Amino acid sequence: MWIYVLVAALLVFLIAALVTGREARRLDALAPRAVYQIDQAIAFVVDNIPDQTKARLTMSELEQLLALHVNWLHDKGLQPDAVIDRPQDIAEPVVVSDDALIAYLLGQADETGVALLDDVDVVNVAEAHLAYFDAIGAVGPTANEV
Repeated sequence: MWIYVLVAALLVFLIAALVTGREARRLDALAPRAVYQIDQAIAFVVDNIPDQTKARLTMSELEQLLALHVNWLHDKGLQPDAVIDRPQDIAEPVVVSDDALIAYLLGQADETGVALLDDVDVVNVAEAHLAYFDAIGAVGPTANEV
């Protein structure tokens, strides 16, 4: 009788170990989930920009700048549509420069009617927004300068 209990316990342990190992390997191959929440992003950016920038931008303008930034990232291929349970398959690294981002945001702000009193506000918002992406784990390693 004790032999059957011992064999059953060993089988249960073996099955549990195999299933746990398989799931660990599967999850290791998947891209980590970084969840972007606009309300959380706005609050983070507001907490991390200088008071002068806060005074010059309305919440609506700030939200528009963040949306423009996210759209720009999507256009660059950094925010794919289907990422849930997707294997990490980055074939070619995508490098984004701060200068290109600032130039894009300045141009789009002018086109969308965001009244910027000082161009440094865009720089402050972009830096804080990138810090938010880093805080939620959505930023990869920094590229080496060539």
